Amino acid sequence: MKKVLVLEDESSIRSFVVINLRRSGYEPIEAATGEEAFEQIKKNPDIKVALLDIMLPDTDGFEVCRHIRASGSKMGIIMLTARTQEMDKVTGLMTGADDYVTKPFSPAELTARIDALYRRVGGEDEEESGEIVRGIFKLNTRNRSLEKNGERIRLTQVEYSIVKLFMDNPGKALSREEILNAVWGKDYLGELKIVDVNIRRLRIKVEDDPTNPSYITTVWGYGYKWGF
Repeated sequence: MKKVLVLEDESSIRSFVVINLRRSGYEPIEAATGEEAFEQIKKNPDIKVALLDIMLPDTDGFEVCRHIRASGSKMGIIMLTARTQEMDKVTGLMTGADDYVTKPFSPAELTARIDALYRRVGGEDEEESGEIVRGIFKLNTRNRSLEKNGERIRLTQVEYSIVKLFMDNPGKALSREEILNAVWGKDYLGELKIVDVNIRRLRIKVEDDPTNPSYITTVWGYGYKWGF
């Protein structure tokens, strides 16, 4: 069964999400607080995707997200928020989330987001295996990891997918739309800015100076290019 952590302190919303996840073939793992979420993650190490509410009674979803990423987990993370401020969306993505859904949301939209993210985080086996080497970077497509000068760089599954897309297209300028379609899927219902925030997060990890990038460069008015 495909396990999804549902961290939501409002029982009515949590029950609504849980019912729809079960109808879609998932096994929801419920938590109402950050502490409960950490306990459930320990008990269920095979959780592939987490839905994290931002507003919680004991902490916030951002902190839970940071904790998950600090542990080295490649779990897919979707932030649930009732707020529409841009800063909340950016903060969630910069702390390591893969996507965000703003309340109120439809069951179909949420399920579609989970389905797409579940595929990316390894819910379905990746057939290819091997290495892609571009300059000082080596991408291992078997264990989905990246090395720079022999040192491992921790990537989320979305970041891995972006890097692989760049390495499969060395020196080619990729539009934001191309990146969005390739990584999030053509049916993705979110906003194009998710590409920019993930590129910003990826630069922090791979660049010597993220404010003056040498590897992931901007093609103004179009998109991005990975050069060596």
